[in-house]
Amino acid sequence: MELYGVLLMLAVIGSTETQVLHRDVQFAGCSDTEKEDLYGLDGEELYHSDFIRKEGVVTAPDFADPVSFPGFYEGGVANQEVCKQNLATFIKAYNSPEEQIDPPDASIYSKEDVVLGAENTLICHVTGLFPPPVKVSWTKNNQIVTESMSLSQYRRNNDGTFNIFSSLKFTPAEGDIYSCTVSHKALESGSETKTWEVDVAVPSVGPAVFCGVGLSLGLLGVAAGTFFLIKGNNCN
Repeated sequence: MELYGVLLMLAVIGSTETQVLHRDVQFAGCSDTEKEDLYGLDGEELYHSDFIRKEGVVTAPDFADPVSFPGFYEGGVANQEVCKQNLATFIKAYNSPEEQIDPPDASIYSKEDVVLGAENTLICHVTGLFPPPVKVSWTKNNQIVTESMSLSQYRRNNDGTFNIFSSLKFTPAEGDIYSCTVSHKALESGSETKTWEVDVAVPSVGPAVFCGVGLSLGLLGVAAGTFFLIKGNNCN
């Protein structure tokens, strides 16, 4: 059984009137196969440690004031060693208790409005899962896609579960069908698949045709009325 160890520190900064101004969080987690270390502010991730590339990654948006995190990666490596030791202690002390599991809920949507032939990004949002890890895979027209896809860090929800995003860059073509498959041990069938089809609405020509015909008939009616009015006056 795979267990997941977690170290969580939460700091709240308040004013003299005890009103909460900002909330920051540092999260470190480890399992038999995964490592996590991130820092966030007011629900937004600002930094995480990439243990594969062995570097810290600043994830604040471009419009935010520049923020640096000197020494955070080295601290994250140290936290992982502490987490592994704690995990081993917990396994021994609690004799592998029954693990709480929560199934994930997935949704798939495009980042931008879909325009045929214009590059876009599909996002598969997976939330409500516990514990990590979760596996996310993509297909295009029933063919597995591995290029141009990425997976975010795990983010902790307020209820203790986690959410994660997977993204896939694509160029929409009419009729293409994409799917996002989520695999987690809490799912009864082991996995759940969400599909998304390229379906760009083409403006209908019907209203324009009807307006054109109506306008033409109206003009003919005016012309005919004018003709008979003139004829009537001549008879008088």
